Amino acid sequence: MSYKNKEKPLAIIDKKMRTWSLMEFAIVDIETTGGMPHTHGITEIAIVMHNGVEVTGKYVTLVNPRQKIPPFIVNMTGISDEMVAQAPLFEEVAPQIYNLLKDRIFVAHNASFDYSFVRYLLGKSGYDWSAPKLCTIRLSKKVFPGLEKYGLGSLTRDLGIRIEGRHRAWGDAQATAEVLTMAIEKEGMAPIHYLLAKKEVRKKVVPPSADTIEEENSDGDKIDLI
Repeated sequence: MSYKNKEKPLAIIDKKMRTWSLMEFAIVDIETTGGMPHTHGITEIAIVMHNGVEVTGKYVTLVNPRQKIPPFIVNMTGISDEMVAQAPLFEEVAPQIYNLLKDRIFVAHNASFDYSFVRYLLGKSGYDWSAPKLCTIRLSKKVFPGLEKYGLGSLTRDLGIRIEGRHRAWGDAQATAEVLTMAIEKEGMAPIHYLLAKKEVRKKVVPPSADTIEEENSDGDKIDLI
């Protein structure tokens, strides 16, 4: 599937009335030890920077969560206690993560989950950070209607996107960046403006262990997350 739309990104104004001359995105994916930011930790984080036209930078690191990784998560992600034993603590990489995220729109597939962890851990590290959130599940439902499912695995198969490393932060972040690029090429920036202007998805932390997960957006639509 190929889409060609050369519309350039437009300026937006967020809730704090700051203006970006161009839309700048940070596409984020995390792997965690569980579903609760206050009690679980991040084991891997990947960030893809995107200017609305193309990828402009990439960042990925394992993170020591200071707790054991449950066996079912090890089986799903391939990330083991041994792999993160010598990885940096989140507070050690927090300055770099903060600098990559600031003044950018936070993009993720099921954005509330990733955002809740990143915001909580940045706050614990001394950074008062928040950002507009764009969920690529909601964006995909609007730009690519009629698909059977909108979880990242199903969506990328339908769009012909190959994920190198499913359930690893870098593979999923790169795939999500490709979804964003295809959505912009197909419909331009209008759907993104529309979604950013709407009410946030009702907050609900989603554990990565769930086999079938649904969440309601502000319209009351069910979102299939897997």
